[in-house]
Amino acid sequence: MTVILILASLFTLLLARVPVAFALGGMGLALLMLGGFSPLMAPQAVLSTLDGFILLAVPLFLLMANVLLKGGVGDDLFAAVNSWVGHWPGGLAVATILSCAIFAAISGSSVATAATIGTVAIPAMIERGYDKRFVYGLLAAGGTLGILIPPSIPMIVYGFITEESVGALFLAGVGPGMALVVMFILYSMVHARLTTVQGASKPATMAERRVATTRAFPSMALAMLIIGGIYSGAFTPTEAAAIGFTAALFVTVVVLRSLSWKGFREAVFESMITTVAILLIVAGAKVFGKAITLYRIPQDISAIIAQAIETPLVFIIVVSIVLLLMGLVFEALSMVLIMTPVLLPSAMAMGFDPIWFGIFMVVMVECALITPPVGLNLYVIQAVARASLGDVARGVLPFLLLMFLCVAILYVWPDLALYLPFKL
Repeated sequence: MTVILILASLFTLLLARVPVAFALGGMGLALLMLGGFSPLMAPQAVLSTLDGFILLAVPLFLLMANVLLKGGVGDDLFAAVNSWVGHWPGGLAVATILSCAIFAAISGSSVATAATIGTVAIPAMIERGYDKRFVYGLLAAGGTLGILIPPSIPMIVYGFITEESVGALFLAGVGPGMALVVMFILYSMVHARLTTVQGASKPATMAERRVATTRAFPSMALAMLIIGGIYSGAFTPTEAAAIGFTAALFVTVVVLRSLSWKGFREAVFESMITTVAILLIVAGAKVFGKAITLYRIPQDISAIIAQAIETPLVFIIVVSIVLLLMGLVFEALSMVLIMTPVLLPSAMAMGFDPIWFGIFMVVMVECALITPPVGLNLYVIQAVARASLGDVARGVLPFLLLMFLCVAILYVWPDLALYLPFKL
């Protein structure tokens, strides 16, 4: 009964449009006081949270992503990839997905990926004759790769609150991320075959490819620097974020000369706004998590699940449904922060690896990013394309089904996520 009252109160606050951070923090503080616990636990939880070294990676990755966005890196990436695959059936769509994957490996941000690649890809694809809904869905779904292909801000936060290795989470995200890229590409090519859309009339010349690739090479090298540095152990994810931000400035200011002072100021300001919002939500979630732990709510939920659910498959199905429903009202980071302390104990009791479960949650959070009414990527593509939300939402449906297929593959074949961090 206590669990139902707490969840009902929290949803009431959120439906009343109380900001997520204040709803979580206020609810946590109220629970501490009603339970007879010291209210000093709230500021102590906040201070211990914001003092975490790993969270420094969040503003630095955001700065890097926004610097690259303002520096027009997406145009160069898209042009380079399109010069190699643009003549394939559905070539522009394939180039879009590959560009999203490469930018995701640099930025760690779903919104930045969708906005950066969408700005250049949407007009090009519509001009070529692609169906508008397909284009919107492709970009919204392609943008979600930004939080699955490492580096990933939700993975950083998941690792922080569960005390799991962020490096291991990054490695675990590679397999599912590549699987989604392949599925999106195959669907795009089939879609092109079944419609009148085809590739360019002739392949780009080697000279054109060389020029485009040379222009995009610094950005690709930046992605290799970040990923290679983390996986080789040369630097931590936080150090990678700092090095990546510095390298992004060098690429956009010195090499490409595409970042103006005005663009840099806008990148810093937008990163600051997003960082403050994220850290406030993390702080509020920490207070709420502290309170529900003292009330033994995660343990009670684990006991209920153990009694009501007998098999891991049923557990995953139930959790998937819960996360999809949560995605209707919560944005991605809030879902990770709220549901991880509640669900992870039950998942581990069912025998799931915490790293695997983190990747599963991130894929489900990806689904939340493209489901209305709170799917953030839908609004990004709507703004970039100046389209109706209904068209964007209908366009993402096939890609949403592909994400569910990825979850099924991940369940049947756990090594898709666990091979790189533990068996390679």
